[in-house]
Amino acid sequence: MATSNVLCPQCQTPFKAGDRFCSGCGVDLAVVTLLLEYSAAAKIPSKVSPFLPDTAVPRLGEFLLKRGLLSVAQIQQALDYQQKKKAEAGQSKMLGEALIELGLLTRENLDKAIMAQVMELQAALQASNRQLEERVAERTAEVERALKKVNEVNQLKTDFVSNISHELRTPLARVKGYVYLFADGLIGDLTDEQTEAMEAAAGAVDQLERLIEDLIRFASASRGELVINSAVFCLSDVVHTILNRSDAKATKANVSLASQVPASPVYSSGDEEKLAWVLLQLVDNAVKFTPAGGSVLVTLTTNADQSRVMVAVKDSGIGIPFERMPELFQPFHQLDGSSTRRYGGTGLGLALVHQIIESHDEKVNVESNIGKGSMFSFELPMMKRPA
Repeated sequence: MATSNVLCPQCQTPFKAGDRFCSGCGVDLAVVTLLLEYSAAAKIPSKVSPFLPDTAVPRLGEFLLKRGLLSVAQIQQALDYQQKKKAEAGQSKMLGEALIELGLLTRENLDKAIMAQVMELQAALQASNRQLEERVAERTAEVERALKKVNEVNQLKTDFVSNISHELRTPLARVKGYVYLFADGLIGDLTDEQTEAMEAAAGAVDQLERLIEDLIRFASASRGELVINSAVFCLSDVVHTILNRSDAKATKANVSLASQVPASPVYSSGDEEKLAWVLLQLVDNAVKFTPAGGSVLVTLTTNADQSRVMVAVKDSGIGIPFERMPELFQPFHQLDGSSTRRYGGTGLGLALVHQIIESHDEKVNVESNIGKGSMFSFELPMMKRPA
């Protein structure tokens, strides 16, 4: 008899129609067939539409009935015989053995039936695999299309933000120039009331300028144009500079602003300008979200071997709910997004902080307790003082 294209489920060795045992591994093909049948059926989730229909993995009795090799009565006779032998010997016989012992089926016909069943099962499994591969390919294509659309939308948004920001820059520069000319009395004398109004206008212009600069930074970072100009710099000086810049805002908000740094200057490596901006953002946020009478503390803490320094901004502010921590660094997003929100801003500050620190191969860490305050921190490498 010619070798079939059916393979042993265990070792993949081809076997003939009349073989009971695999020539490659010696396994009982009838037993393996039944085990394969049960295993395939067990892997189909009960609550999910199966890739392989139940009709594709029939039990041996059902398969013999379908092929017309046995009648229902003969199958029942074999089942009763199985139960009888189990009661007598304490061990049940395989259905095929029972059929042969009862003379209801010859060994040759049983082997042919088992081989045919294996072929049907393999064909069904192959069809199932093809169907699964098609579904996976369809879902993958859908995800890729959706991702492409998201990327396109994000790119359009970034381009729009960049274009608008640059267009606003020119007229704002003119407005700023005239506001400061008036505020400084260079165009003419002003009354006290007019001077106060112009100072308020100058403050608003400065705030608008910072917002536009943030938008431009964000657009550049989103396009992968965030360039890090790394060099050794004095981190202690940066802390003192930022505190001096933020002192007026903290005083106006009645918030105590202080620093705690080592007596000896601490040097680090990175983009000094961008890291100074990061620290300014963190201090501004801390002051903004700290009620009057609260405090903000900026610290520099070095590790034991003087190889790393942790920059931290601690406040006694309102705190951040734990479940909302993942939202902190999302662009254009504020935890209080209502139209009546108390705190201003574009929602870009922390997103840019995150991008800049990640561009330095570092990570922003956040600790917070509702009603007690928050701490934002990141680490930087320590360096020796430049010669």
